[in-house]
Amino acid sequence: MTHLRKTAFAGLIAIASSFSATSAFAQNPMVGGAAMYAEKNIVENAVNSKDHTTLVAAVKAAGLVDTLQTAGPFTVFAPVNAGFEMLPDGTVDTLLKPENKGMLTKVLTAHVVSGDLSSTDLVRMAKANGGRYNMQTVSGDALTAVVKGKNLYIFDESGGASKITIADVNQSNGVIHVINKVLLPK
Repeated sequence: MTHLRKTAFAGLIAIASSFSATSAFAQNPMVGGAAMYAEKNIVENAVNSKDHTTLVAAVKAAGLVDTLQTAGPFTVFAPVNAGFEMLPDGTVDTLLKPENKGMLTKVLTAHVVSGDLSSTDLVRMAKANGGRYNMQTVSGDALTAVVKGKNLYIFDESGGASKITIADVNQSNGVIHVINKVLLPK
């Protein structure tokens, strides 16, 4: 192989590698300043997101780490720290107390649906049902996916709405959709 061919071949390899890395990145967005890896599970990825430190602390306090590391699959609607800050003063501190573990577990599992539901799945099912798709969470509570324009919202049983701000963060055991507010069970 001549030097020119070797250089051109090396350039093509570099471009192909760059394209593959870019393609993988495009398939799984950054969350909270951290790369999310489809081969890692929900907990392994969430602990790296600066936007989900409150959620991670709550998952640990509720004893749900082992559950969210199982095969699943799970669809998790993951509220950002700012969503927890919108709750009334003292709510998070109260929920994190050991004596409130049951209530904390109820709130957190009201953000989890069995199965691997992409945003495309949610939109398709909502559109097939008049713009709304009802889901049951692992806590037994109800969530509803609603399409509004180009946005997808998740409504809780109390009528509170949370917008999906980052969709389709694929995990080895499901998918995370980042939401801007905490969903509350009745």
